[in-house]
Amino acid sequence: MGTKGAATLLAILCSLLLLSLSCGCLAPESEGDQTALLEVDTSWKAARKIPQTLFGLFFENCALGFEAGGPYTPSNIDPWSIIGDESSIYVKTERASCFSRNIVALRMEILCAKCPAGGVGIYNPGFWGMGHGFRKELIHMLVDLKPQFLRFPGGTFVEGILLRNAFRWRETIGPWEERPGHYGDVWNYWTDDGLGYYELLQLAEDLGAEPIWVFNAGISRNDQVDTTAIAPFVKASISLERSEWPLILYKDVLDSLEFARGSAKSTWGSVRAAMGHPERFPLKYVAVGNEDCDNTKPFYQGHYLKFYNAIRGAYPDIQIISNCDGSSEPLDHPADLYDFHIYNSANDLFLKKDTFSRTSRTGPKVFVSEYAVHVDGDTSKGSLQASLAEAAFLIGLEVNSDIVHMASYAPLFVNDNDRKWNPDAIVFNSWQQYGTPSYWMQTFFGESSGAVIHPVRLNSSYSGSLAASAITWQDNEDIFLRIKIVNFGPNAVNLTLSATGLEAGVNASRSAVTVLTSNDSLDENSFDDPLKVKPVKSGLPSAAEEMQAMLVPHSFTSFDLALDEYGELAADM
Repeated sequence: MGTKGAATLLAILCSLLLLSLSCGCLAPESEGDQTALLEVDTSWKAARKIPQTLFGLFFENCALGFEAGGPYTPSNIDPWSIIGDESSIYVKTERASCFSRNIVALRMEILCAKCPAGGVGIYNPGFWGMGHGFRKELIHMLVDLKPQFLRFPGGTFVEGILLRNAFRWRETIGPWEERPGHYGDVWNYWTDDGLGYYELLQLAEDLGAEPIWVFNAGISRNDQVDTTAIAPFVKASISLERSEWPLILYKDVLDSLEFARGSAKSTWGSVRAAMGHPERFPLKYVAVGNEDCDNTKPFYQGHYLKFYNAIRGAYPDIQIISNCDGSSEPLDHPADLYDFHIYNSANDLFLKKDTFSRTSRTGPKVFVSEYAVHVDGDTSKGSLQASLAEAAFLIGLEVNSDIVHMASYAPLFVNDNDRKWNPDAIVFNSWQQYGTPSYWMQTFFGESSGAVIHPVRLNSSYSGSLAASAITWQDNEDIFLRIKIVNFGPNAVNLTLSATGLEAGVNASRSAVTVLTSNDSLDENSFDDPLKVKPVKSGLPSAAEEMQAMLVPHSFTSFDLALDEYGELAADM
């Protein structure tokens, strides 16, 4: 080949190389150039009221005492820790307490004449119990979620792996020093039961939330009572030693309801009054067991009917929740609500956002009492990606809130010194706390309960990565149209918002946009960087009935459009 031919070939190769490089540079830009149109019908004719109870909290008990080793001594004092060494302090447990039902005491002898500057003693690394006080900063985090209900005390904590270790409400009331405590065998810790039935009713009251009492139905993870022997669970007042519980169980649901709702002169209402609360607790929801309706627990439905008939007869206004899933086929027993739990990977949970779109609208309502991104073996402690999938799932619950009446994330709290489950909404230790992205995600739904939901229509070739809803809500000063949209994908989206049927103008000066995102979809919060993933709120000067916005990749965005003519609109709501 001659020089001229070589030069020509070189020119062609260079041109091809440049074309290849150009295409390579343009490809990501082309892939990221997504558009979407979100249409919202805000007419009152198309609107629907969301149940007042839609979003709340699930509290799994976590009150530990230094009787971790049980009633025998010497024993481990975990979760308490010793400050100092054997030359400065001597600590042991012994059966020397003056309280007959809580016999284990801790003896501490200070050995140093001139003790270290940091002091000596024992400390509790952030667990509740032994005085059952709540840390204010943790409770403020709950208040900020604006919960409408509190489900307690579990969860699997209610069941126990064995019935002898199940939660017994009678053992958790009265002076804390007289509560014997019990071994929480599901989560492997000794609980002093300082945070008991009474304290959790108080917590619901303080939060302004409806209490939901989950009681043991005569079934644990590994054993169960035959339905012919379930009567003591339902209505008998029998006092037995804990060792006898597997045979004739001490639990008595009607007495527990009388404790909460009975007059101060009733048998159990007087116990409540003596503890300092003569007023009745407004307990209107009970759940019969937890995750008990499956093929391994053949007695559940027989048990359930016994409880249902007894409770309905004594308290006809109480809403009764079944463990059996009625989302795909009707229940074969009466219930006001049925319990639904869902734990999936982020991708799978995002795809489950339309789960209840195909559920029958007749029969009991849905209580999604436990939802979260969770995969066994995954060490993630709560990522942005997980929170986005959960947000999309909750948007689906909002859209289907004609049948879904309650939902709560699980678990709510974890002590960083004793992690048994990942992820959780709120992480704490003895002096710090932070919210995971899943916690911050829930703040976007604080105004949804009791609001008005509007139909939306999303048009985009990228809609498989988007989820959206629209509500009208009001605070003390303004009324807002809130449009929430999840961008679960890796590309930015040029969004056009169009609200039709508005009976008021949009006030841009009072409107705002809030975005939850981060540099990486797998980013997590931590004690070192507790606000790495947190919502950022800013003004929205472009707010209008029709407006343009950019959705950044891996984000959850809430547009709050302030509406004029507040008085007339509020009257319509």
